[in-house]
Amino acid sequence: DAIKAALECGINFIDTAPAYNAGKAECYVGETLNKLKKRKEVVISTKCGNKFVDGKYLRCGSKESILKQCDESLKNLKTDYIDIYLVHWPDPDVELEETIDAVSTLKKEGKILHAGVSNFSKEQIEEAQKYCKIEAFQPQYSLADRKDEKLIRWAYEQGLGIMTYGTLGGGILTGNYRKLRTFEQTDSRNRFYPYFKEPLFSKVMLLLRTMDQISEERNVPLSQIALNWTLQRPFISSCIIGAQSRDKIEENCKAFEWKLSDDEMQLLEQALKKTMI
Repeated sequence: DAIKAALECGINFIDTAPAYNAGKAECYVGETLNKLKKRKEVVISTKCGNKFVDGKYLRCGSKESILKQCDESLKNLKTDYIDIYLVHWPDPDVELEETIDAVSTLKKEGKILHAGVSNFSKEQIEEAQKYCKIEAFQPQYSLADRKDEKLIRWAYEQGLGIMTYGTLGGGILTGNYRKLRTFEQTDSRNRFYPYFKEPLFSKVMLLLRTMDQISEERNVPLSQIALNWTLQRPFISSCIIGAQSRDKIEENCKAFEWKLSDDEMQLLEQALKKTMI
């Protein structure tokens, strides 16, 4: 129902990966789009080079592995082509040339239309470009995480489309987490997003005060402020959010109905400087 709601709200771009719940996320997307007969209307982005096994993420950048992963993704997604195919993470145990050559092979075969990378450094992107045209870059970026902004700006200047993930900071920018909590070891809020632990937790809490001020004045949820801030950055093409319910999808999509003013953007910038995020 969340996917259906997204389509009804005008979303036409869905990002997933075989590493998300060991392929189940891809299956949900494929089954839903097939049932709704909406595949041709949606741009699907999925990934390769990373898999989820026994509660752990494992890099798998060999050509054999990527070719196999693509076939599995096509089956999961119930489609005969993937619009955008990203290398999820570079594999330190495999030459990048081999990894990208596999992606290039898939493009020549027509199984994927466009190639991209996620979580790559500038040097890795430049090397990847030698073996295949890289058209998209997916880094983590949000009000709570701007460490890669210089790299993102550079990639944008090279003509790459920039789709960011972690736009809501793993949920912390929604304002729903105001006290330190302990999450399960495999929970991304414990494992991947550093804002749920000190010292970053307290810094984000200070940022939320400014977001609360804007929220109260505009009568909008904090999530829409976080989304708007990212979407209004001129070098961002698209931003990814994860939502498992129709209500959250509809709430987040209302961010497109308004924009932060220049004064509000400046207010947030000042808050970021004070917190040193």
